[in-house]
Amino acid sequence: MVQVDGLSEAQLERALAQGEMPFLKRLIEREHYQVQPLYSGLPSGTPAVQAELFYGVRTAVPGFSFRDREQQRIVRMYEPGAAERVEARLRQMGEGLLAGGSAYADNFTGGAEEAHFCPTSLGWGPGLRGARPGATLLLLVSHLYSVLRIIVLLLLETGLALVDFIRGLSNGRDFLRELKFVPTRVAICILMRELCVIGGKIDLNRGLPIIHINLLGYDEQAHRRGPESAFAHWTLKGIDDAIGRLWRAAHRAPLRHYEVWIYSDHGQHPARSYFSLQGYQFGEAVERAFAALGAQPEVAGGSPSESVQTQRVRFLGGRRFQRLFAVFGVETDSPAEERLQVAALGPVGFVYSPRILAAQERAFLARELVATHGVPVAITRDGQGDLWARTTEGEFGLPADTAALVGAEHPHLEELRDDLLALCLHPDAGELVVLGWRQGAEPVTFAMENGSHGGTTPGETGAFCLLPADTALPRVRRDYLRPADLREAALRYLGRRPPTMPRRFRRGRPAGTRQLRVMTWNVHSCVGLDGKLSARRIARVIARANPDVVALQELDVGRARTGGEDQAQAIARYLEMEHHFHPAIHLEEEQYGDAILSHLPMRLIRTGSLPGFRPGSRREPRGALWVTVEFGGTEVQVLNTHLGLSPRERMRQIEALLGEDWLGDPRCQAPVILCGDLNATPSSRVCQRLCQRLEDAQVQLDAHRPKNTFSSRFPAARIDHVFVDSGIRVRGIEIPDSHLARVASDHLPLLVTLEIEPPSRPHHAKVSGTVWADRR
Repeated sequence: MVQVDGLSEAQLERALAQGEMPFLKRLIEREHYQVQPLYSGLPSGTPAVQAELFYGVRTAVPGFSFRDREQQRIVRMYEPGAAERVEARLRQMGEGLLAGGSAYADNFTGGAEEAHFCPTSLGWGPGLRGARPGATLLLLVSHLYSVLRIIVLLLLETGLALVDFIRGLSNGRDFLRELKFVPTRVAICILMRELCVIGGKIDLNRGLPIIHINLLGYDEQAHRRGPESAFAHWTLKGIDDAIGRLWRAAHRAPLRHYEVWIYSDHGQHPARSYFSLQGYQFGEAVERAFAALGAQPEVAGGSPSESVQTQRVRFLGGRRFQRLFAVFGVETDSPAEERLQVAALGPVGFVYSPRILAAQERAFLARELVATHGVPVAITRDGQGDLWARTTEGEFGLPADTAALVGAEHPHLEELRDDLLALCLHPDAGELVVLGWRQGAEPVTFAMENGSHGGTTPGETGAFCLLPADTALPRVRRDYLRPADLREAALRYLGRRPPTMPRRFRRGRPAGTRQLRVMTWNVHSCVGLDGKLSARRIARVIARANPDVVALQELDVGRARTGGEDQAQAIARYLEMEHHFHPAIHLEEEQYGDAILSHLPMRLIRTGSLPGFRPGSRREPRGALWVTVEFGGTEVQVLNTHLGLSPRERMRQIEALLGEDWLGDPRCQAPVILCGDLNATPSSRVCQRLCQRLEDAQVQLDAHRPKNTFSSRFPAARIDHVFVDSGIRVRGIEIPDSHLARVASDHLPLLVTLEIEPPSRPHHAKVSGTVWADRR
């Protein structure tokens, strides 16, 4: 699982359109990946999202910064102690998704056996110190290219950072803030990213069951320059390349069949800092509001204007690294004092009073912050425990008036209503909750940044998942997912939940359509070119192509050489299809042959052997099976076969198929489809003979250049065919050639889209030089 921190679905679409993420675009166009909208939940920040994804707990924290109720001090989720205390509570509430795996640059470990660059497990320091010198040297030598790559990228990024530093100064930005951003930007965007990729590739080769990597570079740049800035989008090119390297390593992994899931935890929204609008910090606004109430408390805790950006660089190493970057303003602790406390690190903030406030006092403070100090939204609880959101437009009761607060067109309104209530009622939330945005207002962040997240804007809550089209996802009534749905899908993929989840295939087509998608594929006993045995991999290629009828050749059932699995049944079960199997070879309990699968009503007409096999010869027995598939009120005749290797043998077999037991049977009336691996090219006598009865689908399609299917790595021959009668119109030809399809078998699948018209008049078909009429 690769997390692209802070990238909204809208910014992903922009990056794809501008060519900034070519590998992700290739996944969509060639590898059957689909973009799924993902709602981050509230607060829309990494800790809350990862808590829901890793442990299934929603709104685990009220924000990135808040007052810990046990310690009575302001904490930030990049602090090791704070992250560990929250995760300890999470472990008691749910199973860790990353159990037995590894985590990189995450807020929480997720129960991972190995965690790196996380708040509670900083860098690789302990691991490297405990490693033998020889092993460390071997690691460096084996990844010499990556080491050299890091050096070059560090130099390049340093140059760009210095240019950006000068540009920032020319625009009047603060010298020290711009200066400290240079080393942190280089460390996060390049060094941490490359180290995470190296570690992830090592873990893939080790065969860990699950690996989670958080790529932070875009979020870092977006905080500083804005989510739409050129520098933020420049970082996406490096992230795209990193994902490509991880994807290729995953598909070459020797010990496991890996799937790569890509998602973002939240988005970002361009925002103005509160300081730039008001001329003073939010903490000072709180002090003035309390002064107007008649109290004179002093705000305790760190400056509310701090940003999370520079803190992340601490993840690279231990205490020495932390002390080094303390020079650049990185704090490692916060004072615990019994005074007025403010936590506002982003567009969500909390005010904690040193004494219990009456409902009237809370209401007064909320109105004062909104009317006098320009806070967009202030939320308090009245004497009856009801929540009220104060804005310059009036007061709104929550959760009933959430639509009036954030807009009825908010794409995540249904879930956001409950999550906003949970955030405000969280035990660690303050007496006052402030938000930096409401409908119709300019987004505001209480930190010194140009891009923010944590709040309720569609940009902040609008994340994405990029998943293979056949990924088994929960069926939900909303048109988007949330982290808990992604967690459930991952647990089922890992086999840690019963495989009973409804599958989310794209099978549905408009009512009344007459287009039938038929696939034929020689699956080579489900043994791929990489030597891996996987019926599931075959099923996944089929699922991504979304056929209605599937004709498969070379399937094993109960054979010792392929683990005794019933491959036809396993593939059909995964696809949620019915199937019929015919064994061309049957030795005791072991079988080998062909099958037809479909989700449409299907009836078996005939199975049988074809001539050409003689006992004692080295030739392989061949057979065929014939079913009818009911499609839109029409019975479609579908035949599947796999012919022999010698020309003479194939001619005898095709003559048998054209005879009275098969295509010549009076029941074999139009529409008729014959599929299979004929081991013969279109110019062969076999295909020419068959064309006297049926038509080659690849030839029938106008303006289509026939495509080869064998071998899958370098297709040089067209020996897999679909033949149809003249009453069927061919509307499309596809040869799925994704990476998965190219390695799953030694043949590529052939997918044909056919338009089936119900026969309204007698249809004439060619049979062995004579003519006979279909009458239904």
